[in-house]
Amino acid sequence: MKFKVLFAAGLLALSHSALAITVGFSQVGSESGWRTAFSEDMKAEAQKRGIDLKFSDGQQKQENQIRAVRGFIAQGVDAIIIAPVVETGWTPVLREAKRAHIPVIILDRNIKASNNLYVTRIASNFEEEGEKVGNWLMKKTGGKCNIVELQGTVGATAAIDRAKGFREAIAKYPGAKIIRSQTADFTRAKGKEVMESFLKAEDPKQICALFSHNDEMALGAIQAIKEAGLKPGKDLLVVSVDGVPDYFKAMADGDANITVELNPHLGAPAYDVVEKVLKGEGKDIPKLISTTGDVFGQDTAAAEYAKRRQQ
Repeated sequence: MKFKVLFAAGLLALSHSALAITVGFSQVGSESGWRTAFSEDMKAEAQKRGIDLKFSDGQQKQENQIRAVRGFIAQGVDAIIIAPVVETGWTPVLREAKRAHIPVIILDRNIKASNNLYVTRIASNFEEEGEKVGNWLMKKTGGKCNIVELQGTVGATAAIDRAKGFREAIAKYPGAKIIRSQTADFTRAKGKEVMESFLKAEDPKQICALFSHNDEMALGAIQAIKEAGLKPGKDLLVVSVDGVPDYFKAMADGDANITVELNPHLGAPAYDVVEKVLKGEGKDIPKLISTTGDVFGQDTAAAEYAKRRQQ
């Protein structure tokens, strides 16, 4: 009898060591160059480790993500990773995963749910990113600046926290204010469209800077600024977050001023957590693993652009 128990335990241990781990990953979508780089990193790292990755593109819709997660649960995957499009509405499906004894890891954006429903969240500190952008802009302008803001998707953590951090940074300066703010859903096309409306609604000469919640929207806005006969980066400062290659080129060309890098290489830390949990070593994993990046400007943009194109 003792031999049978030991044998069964040995087979259980082999289930996550000798056999491939299967992970379901629900991604927001492919709305930006950064998001695409994030997805490709998740796939490449899974292949490198021999992980069977079930990838689902949510196309920026939470209902698609929830459907995908329920599909992963039905398939009996070993772990689920979610990059959530919005913060709320996740509790029911996370409870379903918990009842199925499938560990869940949250990447990038946050969720509003009990933290006993997921193992950890691996992400940048979005509020700190917004604060870094605001601090740079206030130093550059002496605290006197009329700002237009392109916000990310309504309800997304990155949009909420970057806006909060930026506002806290500029609140110390009476001469700085946001005169226009509107969502552009993190996309280049919407960034251009909304920036065009800003330039029509306001005297362009009275706009000191554009703060964009991501580089893709900023790149669309840069096009709109040029078409309006203005020089982005000079007549109107452009500050953003992400650090995608195209934006580094824009900075090298003088069309943008700074960005705070958002690291898209989340595959390694995510699968490290998965492997630890499946080995029974997940008790000491913190509920937040931070990956906040640095500020990059025009002075290093050309070199950074060349480096990122090779990655």
